[in-house]
Amino acid sequence: MSSLEISNSCFSPETKLPLSPQLVEDSASEPSREDVDEVEEKPKDIIQFSAKKLSVDEVSQLVISPLCGAVSLFVGTTRNNFEGKKVISLEYEAYLPMAENEIRKICSDIRQKWPVRHIAVFHRLGLVPVSEASTIIAVSSAHRAASLEAVSYAIDSLKAKVPIWKKEIYEESASSWKRNKECFWAAGD
Repeated sequence: MSSLEISNSCFSPETKLPLSPQLVEDSASEPSREDVDEVEEKPKDIIQFSAKKLSVDEVSQLVISPLCGAVSLFVGTTRNNFEGKKVISLEYEAYLPMAENEIRKICSDIRQKWPVRHIAVFHRLGLVPVSEASTIIAVSSAHRAASLEAVSYAIDSLKAKVPIWKKEIYEESASSWKRNKECFWAAGD
C-alpha cells in the first residue's frame, strides 16, 4: 500500500470538509470548565539515555501542553571538526545511576527557579555520527522567558554535573577523550 493510499484510507467518502474559514470558526465552541479541568495535567520530567538516534520532533512532542504557549529546545549535535582535526563521530559513556540522579536534581532546580510545565532531557550513548543529535532538552512553559532560561540552565548544569564522558573519533583514526571544562570535578586539572 502506498503512502497516498494510507492517507486516503483514513477518510471515508462521506467526510465533509468546511467550505469556508467562517464555517470552521462558527463550528468552534468554547471549552467547558470540565474540559479545562481535564487538561490540568501533572508536570512531567522525562529523562532518557539511548543508543538509538534521537528525534527532535519526538522529544518536543513529549513536553507540549495546552496550558503552555512556549516549548524551548536545545539540540546538541556532533560537529565535524575540533582544533583543526576532522571529527567523524563522538562516543558517549555515562554512569547511568548517577547521571539519572543528577538530571533529576537539575529538573528539580529548574522547577524551583522557573514556572515550567514539562521537562525532557534525552542523551545519546555510544557512537554519534556528525550532524546527529547527542543531547536534546525540551521545556514547556506558559511564556517563552521561563522555558528559554530553563533550557539554557539545563544544558549548562548537565555539562557541569552529569557524569557523561565524550570521546572524539578523528578521521586519521586517532581518538581523544575530552575533558569537560564546565565539569566541577575536572576544574583542578
